[in-house]
Amino acid sequence: MIADNLNNTRQRIRQLEQSAHRKSGSVMLVAVSKTKPASAIAQAYRAGQRHFGENYVQEAVAKQRELGAFAITWHFIGPIQANKTRLVAEHFSWVHSVDSVKIARRLSMQRPCHLPPLKVCLQVNISGEASKAGVMLGYLPQFCEQVIDFTGIDLLGVMAMPAPAANLAKQREPFRRLHEAVRGLRLRKPLDTFSYGMSGDLEAAIREGATMVRVGTALFGARGF
Repeated sequence: MIADNLNNTRQRIRQLEQSAHRKSGSVMLVAVSKTKPASAIAQAYRAGQRHFGENYVQEAVAKQRELGAFAITWHFIGPIQANKTRLVAEHFSWVHSVDSVKIARRLSMQRPCHLPPLKVCLQVNISGEASKAGVMLGYLPQFCEQVIDFTGIDLLGVMAMPAPAANLAKQREPFRRLHEAVRGLRLRKPLDTFSYGMSGDLEAAIREGATMVRVGTALFGARGF
């Protein structure tokens, strides 16, 4: 079933790329495997999936040990507590959820020297929701300037999870605002990674420039708690 779900999701992404006049393969699928057992990740891996996203550090590290024989690229996509930054810095290739200079600095300092810089996205609270992490869009230029030269991390883009919206047009609006704001930044290097879009707003995200989409339920079924 996981292999079928992956195939269906990939086909949908390719169709959306085509309808949005995007280059085929320009959108990466990150399989959100939080709360799912290592056996489910192994099934997805055997079906060709290589990028997996986790929210909970200790759960993820345990699964990484169990799946050490697999060439998986691990993405951390959840909130980061300061006392967990070392584990994140040591065990992941990507972090999508950097929401403060303090966290960025800790990740940079704690990234092992034998590993390449940690690829990071800055989390933007694009809908201004009190219940969600992330910086306000107006602070993004300052945030980027403060962290762009940190040596242990490589700032590549932004991540966002907008508030649910009733229709495609309303779903597209926050993605468009974020994409335009990032394109308008005058930084020493351009940001070209846009991590947004999940099962419910996949079309809106891809139409508005997503380069990574994070899909879990459509691949693995409802998550456990």
